[in-house]
This record gives sequence, C-alpha cells and structure tokens, in this order.
Amino acid sequence: MSKVKIVNKGVNPLPEYKTPGSSGMDLMAWLEEPLTLESLERALVPTGLYIELQPGYEAQIRPRSGMSIKHGLTLINAVGTIDSDYRGELRIPVVNLSREPFTIHSGDRIAQMIVAPYDRVILQEVDSLEDSDRGEGGFGSTGR
Repeated sequence: MSKVKIVNKGVNPLPEYKTPGSSGMDLMAWLEEPLTLESLERALVPTGLYIELQPGYEAQIRPRSGMSIKHGLTLINAVGTIDSDYRGELRIPVVNLSREPFTIHSGDRIAQMIVAPYDRVILQEVDSLEDSDRGEGGFGSTGR
C-alpha cells in the first residue's frame, strides 16, 4: 500500500474516494471569495493541500467529467502531473470553455486526483524502429 502525506491548510476535508469503484479523489477549491471565470478565461485555483508522494509515484490531476459537460470547466493542460519531489500547494489550472460565466466557490469539487506508480525508462538511440501492423498510421488510423 502506498502512502501519501497531506498538509491541509484549507477548511475542506481531505480528498477521498467517493465510491468503492472510484479511481480518483475529488479536489476542492479553497478560496477566500468566489471566483468568476468569463468565457475562455483561465485561473490557477488553490486547494490548500500540499502533498508528499513516495518515490516511484505520481499524482495525475484530471478534469471532473460532470464539471466539463455541465459547465464547460476543464483543465488547461488536460492532465497535470505532480511529481514525487514537488512540495508546493496543489493548484488547479482551470479554463471556462462555455459561453457563459462560471463561478467557483470554496469547497466546489473542481478536479480529481489519481495516484499511480510509474516506471522510468532508459532511452536508446537507434537508426531505425521495428515494423508494426500500424506503422506510421496516426490519428484515426485504427478506426478504419
């Protein structure tokens, strides 16, 4: 079992899995006053959380599907990565993709965090790559 240390400087509860099958834990905004994002406006939203991950683990910060489809609120970088040696506050880079202003309040669930192991690879420079059935087929090439 991996351990994650959290310093909570906000008033929100710690992230938690909402159902037995959940892979992500919701992250909540920690704001002194509501934050209204106009259409296409971006902001870095604080959570009041500071994290220490074990080496070999990362935290992936992902959009919440409900916020994305209902309100157009998503992450600027689609999936963010928190490395095991980062000790700063978890701040969520959000963007309002809707045509309407959207207001974030303290305690709103704005993203989800998935903690996952990773492998570091050794890169090897070569002159050519092995052939595969797909070859150089790119976007949409496997759906034919």
